Amino acid sequence: MSVQQQYDGIGEAFEGFKSLPLIRYGEVPSFLGMVGDVSGRSVLDVACGTGFYSREFKRRGASDVFGVDISAEMVAAAQRIEERDPLGVRYEVGDAAELKQLDRPFDIALAVQCLNYASDIAEMERMCRNIHRNLLPGGELFVFAQKPDYRFDCRSLEKYGFRCEPTGEEREAGPLVRVTALLDPEPIGILGTVPRREVYEECLRRAGFRDLEWVPLQVSEAGIAAYGADFWADLLAHPPLEMLRCRA
Repeated sequence: MSVQQQYDGIGEAFEGFKSLPLIRYGEVPSFLGMVGDVSGRSVLDVACGTGFYSREFKRRGASDVFGVDISAEMVAAAQRIEERDPLGVRYEVGDAAELKQLDRPFDIALAVQCLNYASDIAEMERMCRNIHRNLLPGGELFVFAQKPDYRFDCRSLEKYGFRCEPTGEEREAGPLVRVTALLDPEPIGILGTVPRREVYEECLRRAGFRDLEWVPLQVSEAGIAAYGADFWADLLAHPPLEMLRCRA
């Protein structure tokens, strides 16, 4: 099943991912903290899904936000949310591997759970090149994905809302993994590759990016207040997610 088909089948239910402890208190505050102040800056959200980060950065003062996703159902869900709560975010169906040169370049690009869905190394490099050509010189790309060398050793991952299981199949870029979001009433599983660290770095550099920096996942103070520090110990010792920043 293609990435597009997988996400078409999820649609607006994807919004529920953000309520799970790992996402609510780990991914979201970590990613927002890494990107930082977007006031007056333009943002390209590649693989925007239902538009969570598109909306968040528009609320935080971004001048223009454009979200692109391969799934028509995801984009339709994002547009319905925009209609209910207009922020001025624009969305379009599009494949990161085939992304055209847009009307004007952006200050910032986001790639949350995007590059890891490349079918092979050549496709990841195309994604990186397409993002690079849509950034201003010196513009920043912020990536969020599964940790490249994750050893499936976070024993209590389920209490943070997820299950992560290797399928045993090795792809060119790395192992194929099934990630299941333990949503109520029905869990949602997604298949994707976990590319090796050097695959990310080589593809980004070949596309013209520089100043690559891996940034670790953190847990927000709100998460520690809600659950206590002990609850998060296993996650922080064996983080399944990691971030990366670089510059065009």
